Amino acid sequence: MGYRDRRAGGRRLGAALADLKLSSPFVLALPRGGVPVGAEIAQTLDAPLDVFVARKVGAPGHPEYGIGAIAEGSDEVVWSTQVPTMFDVTGPRVQATVVDERRELARRVERYRPDRALPELSSHDVVLVDDGLATGITAEAALRALSRLAPRHLVLAVPVGASDAVERLSALAEVVCLETPRSFRAVGLHYDDFRQVTDTEVDDLLRTA
Repeated sequence: MGYRDRRAGGRRLGAALADLKLSSPFVLALPRGGVPVGAEIAQTLDAPLDVFVARKVGAPGHPEYGIGAIAEGSDEVVWSTQVPTMFDVTGPRVQATVVDERRELARRVERYRPDRALPELSSHDVVLVDDGLATGITAEAALRALSRLAPRHLVLAVPVGASDAVERLSALAEVVCLETPRSFRAVGLHYDDFRQVTDTEVDDLLRTA
């Protein structure tokens, strides 16, 4: 079916999540694309909204090809199980990329949460939100980092995702994914409007929430 834009996906996803009867839900969105989705979910659930920052680690020379991911609050690098043998994840080029991504991750945490830390999550059902799952490696890094914070229940919510990623991540959290197209190619193909979300839009959505 697809979605008009991220907020439309969030409204449909929020309705599905309302059926779960979550207890004291707290919505954490992966910036930047997950924030408009998360804003709609937070409104539907009458829940607080904040960001949880994770970053894809791209292959040297091919930054859009994710071979791993990192998340705030964790020193772990989650590597894809499908990394081609041509990329040595222990080699200097990949490790330099990890350093660069950690620097960018820290910048984004400071940008989006300059004066506040994450709340204590042990009394909340936490909903981690993104605009979709392709490989799911970034969401995986975020879920692994969040699990260490011991939320009462952990849910991953996305409007659309690749079925293999949904299945893999179901071992880490309850996954609510509205659409798993048989021939999944890219998240953006399932939105009419998939323009890049800006830092200013993220700031505005968090301030409103």
